[in-house]
Amino acid sequence: MIINLASLKKGQIAIITSVVTDKIPLKLLEMGCLPGNEVQLLQTAPFSCPMYLNVNGSHLAIRKEVAEQIEIELV
Repeated sequence: MIINLASLKKGQIAIITSVVTDKIPLKLLEMGCLPGNEVQLLQTAPFSCPMYLNVNGSHLAIRKEVAEQIEIELV
């Protein structure tokens, strides 16, 4: 089942399957938001934005609009 990163629930782990590279910042790609990498939702702020993630050991926060551009597959 392929879903986007914005629909991930707290504590769930998934694998990134696809990224819309022209709609997300280059910095996220450099920090590991690439297909094949593991991602886990650690926490969300009120109204689910931003999302605090663990991507291959790196912690980062992204906006929900950006998370919708990243497709994942649940583990």
